[in-house]
Amino acid sequence: MFKFRSIKLIAFALVALFWTVACTPQAANNNPTTTTAAPTQTLSVGTNPWSGYSGHHVAVKKGFYDQAGLKLQDTLFQTNSEEITAFLSGKLDVAWMTAGDVIQMAGKDPSLKIIFLCDYSNGSDGIIGRGIKAPAELKGKTLAREDVLFEKVLLRAYLEKGGLTEKDLVIKDLPAPDAATAFSARRVDVAVTYEPFMTKAAKEGGGEVIFSTKGTNLIADVLVTRPDLIANRKAELISFLKAADKGIKLLKAGDAEAIAAAAGKLGIKPEELREQLAGITLFDIEGNQTIGFNLTNPNNAIKSFELVAKAAYDFKTVPQVLDVKTLYDDSLVKSL
Repeated sequence: MFKFRSIKLIAFALVALFWTVACTPQAANNNPTTTTAAPTQTLSVGTNPWSGYSGHHVAVKKGFYDQAGLKLQDTLFQTNSEEITAFLSGKLDVAWMTAGDVIQMAGKDPSLKIIFLCDYSNGSDGIIGRGIKAPAELKGKTLAREDVLFEKVLLRAYLEKGGLTEKDLVIKDLPAPDAATAFSARRVDVAVTYEPFMTKAAKEGGGEVIFSTKGTNLIADVLVTRPDLIANRKAELISFLKAADKGIKLLKAGDAEAIAAAAGKLGIKPEELREQLAGITLFDIEGNQTIGFNLTNPNNAIKSFELVAKAAYDFKTVPQVLDVKTLYDDSLVKSL
């Protein structure tokens, strides 16, 4: 009898509980602010040791991406070639790289989209040599440079001044850090490289910078992604750009703490990074809107893209001259 009563009591309690729940207003389900958000997708980001990407490093160190609700997988590649390979293999969602790298990749994947102008090199990319007083004197010299488009464009700009081409030199294909090391060790006569390697290698190798991007927009650095991310993860990309913008603005303001954070990531001293940033024109969101993607501004990046696209065809990197208007999407920048 006891067992039977217990069962009835339990059954009664369950029925009562059912009606209690059923009759209770479901406020939590009707209030979208209390709905559990879907898990944040990881955004895989790539950079290489170019000082111009320091705004991104500041945003990581300062937690700006975290504050924006983003979850990043951040990778610093040691060479441009490694970063290009990673992006083309689908291991990266977005990448900070040169416009030349993007145009080079477009030969294999023309759907890529540049969504942000990071900087113009303004003296921090260059050619270092010993005893070279004129471009024509490079004839027969051994030169180290990486087999990437932006370095070939930079080298051609200098060689043309002396009526030379790469065929007039002995070329060694070495990544920018290794090219600088080779010059320091006097294993090559000339090297194409960039900061944070260029100035140090020139001094150690008994040479000097014989040509640089000073006063040019030969090399533009950008942020690249794919159309599917723009379509399906637009809110994340906008949050990413806003967070990066905070880091870039701190660098443009000369913030000591931000410079120290970025220098630590690059493995150099803060004063070295400060000096290198003097040779880089950084662009924040406002700069992208007023200069970078503004066709009415004479210093817009599109002209630089067109120059590199033509060079890509000349170097047979792409099968035909690319229409650069298909390579960038400024809708995100315009929406900010």
